[in-house]
Amino acid sequence: MLIIQRSKINRILSYFLAYFLMIIMLLPLIWMILSAFKEPGSTVTVVKNLIAPPFTLESFARVLKPDGTAMMWRWTLNSVLVGLVQTAITIILSSWAAYAVSRIPFKGKTFVFALILAGMMVPMESIVVPLFEMIANLGWVNSYNALIWPGMMLPLAFLILKQFIDQLPNELLEAARIDGAGTFRIWWSIVWPLSTSSMAAVSIFIFISSWNNLLWPMLVAQETAMMTLPVGVPTFQSTFATDLAVPMASNVLASLPALIVFLLFQRNIIKGISMTGIK
Repeated sequence: MLIIQRSKINRILSYFLAYFLMIIMLLPLIWMILSAFKEPGSTVTVVKNLIAPPFTLESFARVLKPDGTAMMWRWTLNSVLVGLVQTAITIILSSWAAYAVSRIPFKGKTFVFALILAGMMVPMESIVVPLFEMIANLGWVNSYNALIWPGMMLPLAFLILKQFIDQLPNELLEAARIDGAGTFRIWWSIVWPLSTSSMAAVSIFIFISSWNNLLWPMLVAQETAMMTLPVGVPTFQSTFATDLAVPMASNVLASLPALIVFLLFQRNIIKGISMTGIK
């Protein structure tokens, strides 16, 4: 009886702690959303003023109004384009590399695998200067090439996909090889369709990471028209220095796409990661 009571108490405490942490994490999000619906110029640092009406969409109208300094639609287009292209290229290249290292015997495979994993241990900040010099020498500053190519997350995608491909039965691939299928045909007809769940999970990670990337786009997108949302949104804070409602409205709009993508495909993330065996 005492053990059962302790178990119930532990469960209650666990739920209480989980809900308490959830509330703590949601408070900034709630404050941001409520502030975005207040009138421009309203005091949103006082809780009483924050939750009291009136609420309006005027701040969103100011954010979405195109002008010379705030180009919300263009920044959104840039973020979507960079995120989608980065995701597609990363998935294809990392899938090829994962299949090659996992299933194709060649000399130096262990070294190649270790070299790719070493790429995960190198922070972006340590290579940003030589990388920027390389991009500048190529004449790619203020271009989509500079935003897309250096930001691909190949090591992480490679690791997740390789762990999944390692679990595929050898008999399945050998049967395809006996039937006359070549290396590319096996990858296209067997490996690619079977790894869609893992690819979906990796795709979401890559897209959200690209969407939230600030450091590299801030360096190479020096023209307003080439900025992505993480770079462009802070300009609202400087433009409307005494007004928090408009910057919060821009933050809400910038957060929506990534949040929607995560909510729609969160099952794919859990399924994909569980199938790779990564804890």
